[in-house]
Amino acid sequence: MTTVLQDEFPLRVPFAMPDIGEAEIAEVVDTLRGGWLTTGPKVRCLEEEFAAFLGGGVHAVAVSSATAGLSLALDGAGVGAGDEVITTTYTFTATAEAAVALGARPVLVDIDPETLCVDPDAVEAVVTERTRAIVPVHMGGMACDMARILARARARGIAVIEDAAHAFPARSGECLVGSLESDAAVFSFYATKPVAAGEGGMVVTRDAAAAGRYHRRRLHGIDRDAFRRAGGALQPWAYDVVERGYKCNMGDIAASLAIVQLRRAWSMHRRRLEIATFYDGALGDLPVHLPPRPARAQDHAWHLYVIRLRDDAPATRDEFIRGMRRAGVVCGVHFIPLHRMTYWREALGHDAGAFPAAEEAFRTVVSLPIHSRMSLADQEIVANAARTLLA
Repeated sequence: MTTVLQDEFPLRVPFAMPDIGEAEIAEVVDTLRGGWLTTGPKVRCLEEEFAAFLGGGVHAVAVSSATAGLSLALDGAGVGAGDEVITTTYTFTATAEAAVALGARPVLVDIDPETLCVDPDAVEAVVTERTRAIVPVHMGGMACDMARILARARARGIAVIEDAAHAFPARSGECLVGSLESDAAVFSFYATKPVAAGEGGMVVTRDAAAAGRYHRRRLHGIDRDAFRRAGGALQPWAYDVVERGYKCNMGDIAASLAIVQLRRAWSMHRRRLEIATFYDGALGDLPVHLPPRPARAQDHAWHLYVIRLRDDAPATRDEFIRGMRRAGVVCGVHFIPLHRMTYWREALGHDAGAFPAAEEAFRTVVSLPIHSRMSLADQEIVANAARTLLA
């Protein structure tokens, strides 16, 4: 049955849809029947399996959101009032918001016009004695130039916290994002992400001591959470607050979804890669720039499929999105640069001229639907609508 929205345009292909099946439902039901809803055995299982998936001896700590995870990781790196955190203007507001939550000042820089990821040279140009951390953003599932970023940060003693919300499972060189030499990487399990739990995230680090702090600080700085206290202790009520903390732990219901999604991660990734390959063939002769990609297409997570309309296209970006919507296809724009947002413009004082690459990308980008539940018919609807508007 076709869904009709208030604007009377039929919805034929949604922009994103979580790929939830019977296995996810059964895992959630098992949790509900088990009677433990907050942080417990399913969270512990997810953390262990996520760390094993990435390999490299990493530690994984589940949190309530990637936003909370970024603040937790920046806090663990010593970021505080008066410090500067360098990141890109071409990201979701959460990236910069995580620094502000600690009293630090985000320093925005431009992107590489080819990859849409942060420009390492632009990062280098704004480093000061106040710079405490760099937060590279893996845009759309395309890994940043981490080798250059890490080398320059290490030479100056600056922490690197990867915003990997889009980057599961992506590779940088031969390594999965999350297993690199950065101080931490933060993933998202939001409803639209390749591993979807509705809400939630994961902080990953090689540093066992840092992982221990993340575990404590995600729950008020308490030395033992309720599940550990309930595990046969003679005094299950006894605990100690050993440091300053937050309330950003993940519950077992969300972890139940994420566990099954994680076990299906490679099959869902293959499906996204197939869709991206289909789009490449169907749209390659149109007046668009296809998405940036690494040398091996399979190293991209394909969270997003971002095209850029060329100047000779017969429609502007906004006209194209409206035309696609009339055809029943929902598209997105990733991203509206932060310096265009009222809060960040007023707080940081940037103008559009400071970020020409981000401005040009924003003028032309369109994110097409891509998710592992898409059928071939869905893909053809998207491609045919795009060809009608642009051919």
